[in-house]
Amino acid sequence: MPIAHWQERFEEYLHHNWLQDDKAHDVAHFRRVWKTAQQIMETTEADWLVVLTACYFHDIVNLPKNHPERHLASTQAAQETLRILDAHFPDFPRTLYDAVAHAVRAHSFSAQIAPQTLEAKIVQDADRLESLGAIGLARVFYISGSLGRPLFDSEDPLACGRELDDSTYALDHFQKKLLKLPESMQTEAGRKLAWLNADFLVNYMAKLCAELKGDYCGIDRGVVEQFASPKQSS
Repeated sequence: MPIAHWQERFEEYLHHNWLQDDKAHDVAHFRRVWKTAQQIMETTEADWLVVLTACYFHDIVNLPKNHPERHLASTQAAQETLRILDAHFPDFPRTLYDAVAHAVRAHSFSAQIAPQTLEAKIVQDADRLESLGAIGLARVFYISGSLGRPLFDSEDPLACGRELDDSTYALDHFQKKLLKLPESMQTEAGRKLAWLNADFLVNYMAKLCAELKGDYCGIDRGVVEQFASPKQSS
């Protein structure tokens, strides 16, 4: 069966059977992760059906960021994925179940499960790339707003004189997690894309800091120099 047909079937199932309100982890998110995964694995020998399936079901169980069992969500998602495949896609190859489940389990940052297969590495990279760049920026503030968290500390936005706390300030999440993602990428293609999109976040931070100082025309060059990617700073 063509890979595009599997994608159509997965999306049809999700639209009719998956009810959830988190617009940062919806079907559109799955579709974007799949598009990114295709770029990463274009010249590899990865199994496209495994990657597609994991991309479309990796957040089928998605607990809130502040949930005490957040680190277990990807394991629960893997279990639910196999249940769905068994019940609703009986023609899906059972020989791929283990590979799909591992890719789903290993995608999560909070689970801290190391990806052992090429497919799992691709899915993890593709999902983490969604956290960077323009979409990542929008998602940070969308999620923080839904949790009632302030955007940033106006007096100390970069936490120069305090501990980083992304459970309180949305902007702290950039340094706490997002700007570290490029170093955690599993594939060379993913790493290159990650550094490019991390630089976008750095430029946003620099613009924000400049505006907080009353400068609406420029950016804070000191921020760029402090957080720029190795390639940009070299």
